[in-house]
Amino acid sequence: MEDLRNQSFPSKTKLDWNTKAEESLKGKSVESLQSPTYENIVLKPLYFKGNQKTPSEYPGESDFRRGTYPLGYVKNDWKVAQRTSFSTINELREKLTSAVSKGQTAISFEISKTLFESDADISSLFMDLAEKYPIAIDSKGMQAFLLSKLSGANHEKISGYIGSDPISLFSEEGILSEEYLQAWSETIKAAAEIFPNLRTILINISTYQNNGANAVQELGIAAATGVFYLQQLFESGMELEEILPKMIFQFSIGSNFFMEIAKLRAARIIWSKITEAYGAGNANRGMEIAAETSTFTKTIYDPHVNLLRAGNEAFAAVIGGIQYLHVGAFDEITGSNSFSERISRNTQLILKEEAHLKNIIDPAGGSWYIEELTTELAEKAWEFFQQIETNGGILETLQTGWLQNEIAIVRNKRMQDSFTRKQSIIGTNVYANLDETVPTVQKEQESAFLVTDALKDLVNGKKPQILQLKDLDSNILIEPLAKKRLAEPYEGLRKKAKEIEERSGPTPFIGMICLGEIKQYKARFDFMRGFVSAGGIKAIGSEAIFTKEQAENFVTNQKTQHFCLCGHNDQYETIGNEILKSLKAKFPDRVFYLAGLPEKDQQSQWKHEGIEEFIHVKSHCFETLSTILSEMEVKADAKA
Repeated sequence: MEDLRNQSFPSKTKLDWNTKAEESLKGKSVESLQSPTYENIVLKPLYFKGNQKTPSEYPGESDFRRGTYPLGYVKNDWKVAQRTSFSTINELREKLTSAVSKGQTAISFEISKTLFESDADISSLFMDLAEKYPIAIDSKGMQAFLLSKLSGANHEKISGYIGSDPISLFSEEGILSEEYLQAWSETIKAAAEIFPNLRTILINISTYQNNGANAVQELGIAAATGVFYLQQLFESGMELEEILPKMIFQFSIGSNFFMEIAKLRAARIIWSKITEAYGAGNANRGMEIAAETSTFTKTIYDPHVNLLRAGNEAFAAVIGGIQYLHVGAFDEITGSNSFSERISRNTQLILKEEAHLKNIIDPAGGSWYIEELTTELAEKAWEFFQQIETNGGILETLQTGWLQNEIAIVRNKRMQDSFTRKQSIIGTNVYANLDETVPTVQKEQESAFLVTDALKDLVNGKKPQILQLKDLDSNILIEPLAKKRLAEPYEGLRKKAKEIEERSGPTPFIGMICLGEIKQYKARFDFMRGFVSAGGIKAIGSEAIFTKEQAENFVTNQKTQHFCLCGHNDQYETIGNEILKSLKAKFPDRVFYLAGLPEKDQQSQWKHEGIEEFIHVKSHCFETLSTILSEMEVKADAKA
């Protein structure tokens, strides 16, 4: 044992590692493994100690990248803040009471106009639970109303957050309102005097992430929004030491595991630098973070895959060092139920109890990869924050449309990558299951609404009035940010395929003309089956075909206009051209595709002989399937 303890290994240089890596790459360079991200950060295949810039030595100190609290979750465990959905106040009461008995540690629910329908019930609900558990609510435009319902509670015992982010609401509604901002400032100021331990200033970055923004943009927007609120509240008469303890940042966590960890760590660095510049002491420079799993990454089809996506995102959030966490249900898009909500809550409990993450203190600290990624992300985000400020600040960039355009550029790049299947969406654009049954009606999204009454008016007994922003004076119209999901375009194709099936009978399909023996055509047949299933289209294969007569007989018996030749390059060269010319001559109205991409000097010949398109791994899957379905739709309408 002593020999084992004293054993050491010779140190290796970067060159040694590169040489060893290139041996396994069979002639390729290590640099060929570099990959760019949507943040314009190039991820390297190897990271070394020299890459690491000196991080904070301890959590709770310096730039706070390692966390706000010195002992991490050991002394400050994150709160399980699953947002409870409900139809009535009584249902909300029952579900919250059940949730806290099964591991939920914060009171959280979705904001709905239903809350206005029973004033007494919501007050008693708060009285029963708010003094025992911290609150975690994005109150949207109902902040003043909800705060008024706590007027009879022990104000010292009320903790957590009932926050509101007017700028986020503006970006969703498409209207800017100075009038509402002034009312909001008064609400924040009044609440600070009544609830000493409750946070009320929310910086909700989920709105932008769920529109496709990258991590750099999220962090820059968070910084710009935070600075705007500091300035806004200074003008209302509040001091820095009063404002900072009232702020909480909300982030959605996307699918890039290590990028999301770095995003949360970088957020704390940036906010620490900003608050330090304002003159804040160490005690007020830490960032409080509420996180939620992203809706941008979720799908309607094959929804159980969302369990894995949400688990990955929740894991990244915890490693990144959050204080509140909501894990979306796997069927949240179409409307969750008690089963899916329980699974979501248990995802957090597994991370706490079975993965023992409640016992950790910044496990990412010291990782050369994550430390460099954190630093690089913080630097790029700071530059984006400066761009926003140079262009007039967060409100001005929304008003001019500059910010919406910057986000749209990234979103479109993500969409294009999904269209060409460079970015996989399991169960949607790859490995689609055409036999599954999905809900026909999506969950209705209640539009954001704003309540302009200040808290001090509500405490005095005045009933709030729900006002749409368009009803207020001094409004400025802006381009709204609507929540989007990466899978939506493909889901639209699947919906169209279903409509065609309902009108014309069988599921839309493409006939696969399989050339040669099974070992010669199977690889491309399997590829084509996966390719067309992304659009809700089946691939119906022929028997092994060796002659033009066999091919003609197959085409004759298939009730579809679309066919694809599948085979090895050898079959294409020996019998493919002859069979295609024969088929095109006998069936001029049929559309023929070729699986694979021939050499350039052969492509023109195939096109001349009647091939509509070559379908291969780099094909624009969405565009091709859209065209096919549109043609099938015309045919179905003609039959009808």
